[in-house]
Amino acid sequence: MRKKIDLIYFNAGGGHRSAATALQEAIRRENRPWDVRLVNLFEVLDPKGSFRKRTGLAPEDLYNMRLKRGWTIGLATELKVLQVMIRIGHSAMLRRLERYWDTNQSDLVVSLVPNFNKVIYQSVKNKIPDVPYVTVLTDIADYPPHFWMEPGLDQHIVCGSSRAVEQAISCGYADHHITQTSGMILKPSFHQPVIFDRQQELINLGLDPVKPTGIVMFGGHGSADMLRIAKSLQDIQLIMMCGHNALLAEKIRSQPSLSQHVAIGFSTNVERYLSLGDFFIGKPGPGSISEAVHMGLPVITIENAWTMPQERYNTQWIRERGAGIVIPSLRGIRKNISMLIDNLEQFKTSVSSIKNNALYEVIEVLARQLNEQDLHLKTSCLASSTPD
Repeated sequence: MRKKIDLIYFNAGGGHRSAATALQEAIRRENRPWDVRLVNLFEVLDPKGSFRKRTGLAPEDLYNMRLKRGWTIGLATELKVLQVMIRIGHSAMLRRLERYWDTNQSDLVVSLVPNFNKVIYQSVKNKIPDVPYVTVLTDIADYPPHFWMEPGLDQHIVCGSSRAVEQAISCGYADHHITQTSGMILKPSFHQPVIFDRQQELINLGLDPVKPTGIVMFGGHGSADMLRIAKSLQDIQLIMMCGHNALLAEKIRSQPSLSQHVAIGFSTNVERYLSLGDFFIGKPGPGSISEAVHMGLPVITIENAWTMPQERYNTQWIRERGAGIVIPSLRGIRKNISMLIDNLEQFKTSVSSIKNNALYEVIEVLARQLNEQDLHLKTSCLASSTPD
């Protein structure tokens, strides 16, 4: 009998949906006997789209707009306000989630979202109490309290770092309710060999295959910071991933440079471009730095007042693993790029020691949860059928 698995995500930032779709695709490729359903949390909480009708925006659009424009200062305070609003709206959200489980049976519920785990968990236990609940962090570490981990929930926590494991233990979770994976979930394509002539690909882009090449990426909509990087690094060969921001790509193409700067629009094959690079420049998002490191690229990233609170540990992770250089602002990028290139082989050696197979490790966690649940149900049935 095929099992039904619900992967709960939302579109605030790209990492939650990316992790959900990566799991769905990998499970399909492995021919697991599971039916995987992607559940957009905000569509469950607002099935009629009332928020969009009133404001013209989806709830996550406000957050994504701020990321696109770089308006991230003050998010730590706003997060606390959001968490208060979630607690105030707990009862109403609980009723809507319970109605969802009334008509959508599941064998395993997997959360890939922060902040809402208490209400999601309670809805599952109220309506389908025998179904296991798993939270998979899509951040390298938690940002407590009440972000990814809630104390007192009978659930399994999947952590992508030893720091997150420490946080789970301090939150009261027992060792057998915690699994540490080797990193963040990446798309299955990142685990496939990239087979092409790298030298020829660089030549096709108008680049010199002998020179060190940097990949610059600041999310799916780029960032004005990329223009400043292009101006500061005119003599450094760069592939600049502009995503959906066509205007940014045009501005980069129009800038003079002593070396070649190639502006790339939106691509579903980011891993292909990363494989052309020697180092990576970008914000310290858990997805982008994990992708870069997985493809063997040392990282240069920024930590300052604009760094999102849940991403601040990521810069510490980079330092601890010797995976790159963290700078306080772009004013120091010229000097630090020179330092990185001068020590490129040393940084690459450190990065090459970091192995990430989290995608498939998470699938094994889900399989164990389903197997343990089957065993529990069989034991319960035998116990109930045994005469006193």
